[in-house]
Amino acid sequence: MKTEQMNFDRIILHCDLNNFFASVECVLNPELKDKCIAVCGSEADRRGIVLAKNEKAKACGVVTAEPIWKARQKCPSLVTVPPHHSLYHEYSKKVQEIYYRFTDQVEPFSIDECYLDVTGSTALFGNGEQIAYSIKETVKEELGLTISAGVSFCKIFAKLGSDMKKPDAVTCITKENFREKVWGLSAGELMGVGRASFEKLKDYGICTIGDLAAADENLMQRLLGVNGVQLKQYANGIDDREVAKYGDYEAPKSIGHGMTTPADLTDNDSVWKVILSLSAEIGSRLWDECLSASGVCISIKDNMMKTVSYRQKLANPTQSPTVIANAAREVFCQKHKWQHGIRTVTVTAVDLVDSDCFCMPDMFGDYIKDEKHEKIDSVVDALRRKYGNDSVKNAVLIEDVGHEKHDEA
Repeated sequence: MKTEQMNFDRIILHCDLNNFFASVECVLNPELKDKCIAVCGSEADRRGIVLAKNEKAKACGVVTAEPIWKARQKCPSLVTVPPHHSLYHEYSKKVQEIYYRFTDQVEPFSIDECYLDVTGSTALFGNGEQIAYSIKETVKEELGLTISAGVSFCKIFAKLGSDMKKPDAVTCITKENFREKVWGLSAGELMGVGRASFEKLKDYGICTIGDLAAADENLMQRLLGVNGVQLKQYANGIDDREVAKYGDYEAPKSIGHGMTTPADLTDNDSVWKVILSLSAEIGSRLWDECLSASGVCISIKDNMMKTVSYRQKLANPTQSPTVIANAAREVFCQKHKWQHGIRTVTVTAVDLVDSDCFCMPDMFGDYIKDEKHEKIDSVVDALRRKYGNDSVKNAVLIEDVGHEKHDEA
């Protein structure tokens, strides 16, 4: 009961930028504002899918992750634009700076979503609903973007509220009205209830959030394990998760980058070029995070959509892209059995440790050689940051690999 009362006393916001990628593109190019637009991956690079769409395209039935050709069938006037990820991150930071004017408890949930705890801000800015409206109007006025905000006494219902009404809206779910407002919704609307879980719940007559709230705890345990019990608590508004304070940060457990290639890779040399390119970016991220990798993992997806992964422990923790790339190549060449062409390669630095943490060098590893690689690579990284990624390249990468990348962390 104490935990439940604590939840009710808090004021949590979940702010979700509407159609974020597409909205940024419209801000950058106002001529797009009145058109049906979709941000899409390159068709030539086999990533020709819709990454984001605006409201006009959505009204025509265009959905995220569908192929461009299918989207154009629904919406012949669809205008496609390529993604500009660096700009999306820039705008995301600008929006978060606005959030920080209202509270120091801002927890990013994704590039376009944040939780805010404004419990301590009411004396300055009004109640939760007033704060949400103030934030919404400030973002719109200063950046030209719209948000949907959920206001509630816990994270789970704040998130649900921001999803209930879009775009450019505020929805309040209180301790007094949550049963009336939430329990009639489909159980699949609650965060944490995936498609497979929802189908399993329906087999037992658990179709709404209200059904979930009333479900037998032992049954939920049998159906979905610990997650099932937690979902029952969430449905009843019992969620004591806190919003992180400004400056709080959880270091990543892994740092990875992947590529989908425009043509199938058919030999070790072509895979090596991709590994080199990916490892350079991983090294840069490791330096930024002050972390070192104690292991490396390389994942391969072939043209039959089968994925396999190979993992290798490093002799010594490192930030060196060269050491990481060499380890990834070694384990790939040793273990991969070529049967089909490869379409996606992902390299991930794993078993991360603080870079200033002393580790006893492996007596069988070439510590001096690894240290030299790390020093050279740090200079190369500094040059790339100052003069651009193409300023210094490995000789085998003089001909750009030309593949589209994606991050994994």
